[in-house]
Amino acid sequence: MKKIFLNLLIVFSTTITVFGQTQGNWWKDTFIYQIYPRSFQDSNGDGIGDLKGITSRLDYLKSLGVETIWLSPIFKSPMDDMGYDISNYTMIDPIFGTMADFDEMLAGMKKRNIRLILDLVVNHTSDEHPWFKEARKSKDNPYHDYYIWKSGTKGVPPNNWFSLFGGSAWEWNEATQEYFLHFFSKKQVDLNWQNPKMRDEIYKAMTFWLNKGVSGYRMDVITFISKSPTFENIKFSSNRAEMLNGLNGVVFNGPHIHEYLKEMNDRVLSKYNLYTVGEGAGISLNNIDPFINPENHELQTFYTFDHMYLDKDMMTNKPTKLDLVKFKAALSAWGNKLDTRGLNTIYLGNHDQVRSLSRFGDDKVYRNESGKMLATLLFTQANIPFFLQGDELGMSNTTFKGKEELRDVFAINAYNQAIKRFPVDSVMKSISAITRDQSRTPFQWDNSANAGFSSGQPWLKVNSNYTTVNVKNEKTDPNSIFNFYKKVIKLRKGNPALIQGAFNDIAPEHPEVYAYTRELNSEKCLIILNLTSKNTIFSYKPGKLILSNYTDDKGEALRPYEAKVYKIQ
Repeated sequence: MKKIFLNLLIVFSTTITVFGQTQGNWWKDTFIYQIYPRSFQDSNGDGIGDLKGITSRLDYLKSLGVETIWLSPIFKSPMDDMGYDISNYTMIDPIFGTMADFDEMLAGMKKRNIRLILDLVVNHTSDEHPWFKEARKSKDNPYHDYYIWKSGTKGVPPNNWFSLFGGSAWEWNEATQEYFLHFFSKKQVDLNWQNPKMRDEIYKAMTFWLNKGVSGYRMDVITFISKSPTFENIKFSSNRAEMLNGLNGVVFNGPHIHEYLKEMNDRVLSKYNLYTVGEGAGISLNNIDPFINPENHELQTFYTFDHMYLDKDMMTNKPTKLDLVKFKAALSAWGNKLDTRGLNTIYLGNHDQVRSLSRFGDDKVYRNESGKMLATLLFTQANIPFFLQGDELGMSNTTFKGKEELRDVFAINAYNQAIKRFPVDSVMKSISAITRDQSRTPFQWDNSANAGFSSGQPWLKVNSNYTTVNVKNEKTDPNSIFNFYKKVIKLRKGNPALIQGAFNDIAPEHPEVYAYTRELNSEKCLIILNLTSKNTIFSYKPGKLILSNYTDDKGEALRPYEAKVYKIQ
């Protein structure tokens, strides 16, 4: 299985603060809390999180300091890929509730000065979308050209393009004797963005939600919307950089990508005070400018995935040893180059990754220390922080023992392929280490049945550590990861240098310590992070200690996962 990721970046400019948020480019000093709705809070006992559940927990989010929420898809969907396969762009899926429930939730957020950005999934629709049901009937159907088709012979795909969920990216359609394109599940059919009528439909759907009062979009695999019209074969390579170069301009960042984004901006985005963040392949420091340059009128930000492929093999997705020097370099690259131009975005986990604590920290011996260190890293970088529900509790990976426990279509496809060659135990060990289900286990509210998530059987197994790792315990423990998140969020909001300050990595070659400064005018902060479970030494000139994940300061002798922030006088 091959997986391609992208880079993200932020440009920021002068803003005016109003009611605790900012007018104009309000997003420059916010952070983004991702809610995966299926797993946040179930209100009706069906085992699936819903909108009423989110509404019931808004006071919790406000107490944490949340200002902006990214909500994963809640639209009508057959749920082959848990909502990223949409069958109606302007309808709430019944498992999440009704439009009235959405309106109530949004009103509750506005009351608490919390903004909402929605997931925009417009590279593809579900094969159960009415457009595709019509499109596949005949070549002369008015909706046929809403999708991408290629003539061929049944059993012989048109080219070697592959699905990121395994197998060919082409699926045969008997009625028209053609192949249709799908870069993800075969039930996620790629839209034909060359069709202006299709684009009109997308813009109408976007406008529908913005008129309701949402504050922007996270744009799923947005760089995929323009593909090479010649359908040339992909050149494979075991080298990640070479593979990305081979895919660039063919599978993603095609010839019309900027044309489409400029049109989207002109028709929709420019008419609202909103925030956009793109996800997709092929974005780097070398080619980001046209996408986010304000003069180009496209998007505002993009994700960077460079740091997320340093501990896994690109072609197999199998975990490998993380090179911390390269990890630091990937994070610092944006800050070092762009500290005079804007903000980037940073994340260590989301719904497509395993839990960040288990991946970059220690979810056993040093759970508390490493969870706090990762929070410090997130909120002191030259970036807009993104984090997933539960990270603030130190939620971690669990063990999936059999295929019947999996819900992730990517993991299920991988299991079905691997089980043909390897024993079940070996396959499940590998799948458990990479499945996206790790980040999607139900939110852990308390130590009651099902972690307080649902009175019914949860759609996905609850992590067995919920009896100790939960909101109820963490809120009452002053030394908890949750209460540390509150501290570091408050620290960031109260120190402009941590938001707008120039970034300088002061020890790029240190194999264990990540040390950097943030400086704005006369304000300067020094951040020292031990990224390992080892005791280590790092020489520096301290200032006034304003945040630490240990109760005392031993100076240059750093303890496992120690994190310190100093104000330099």
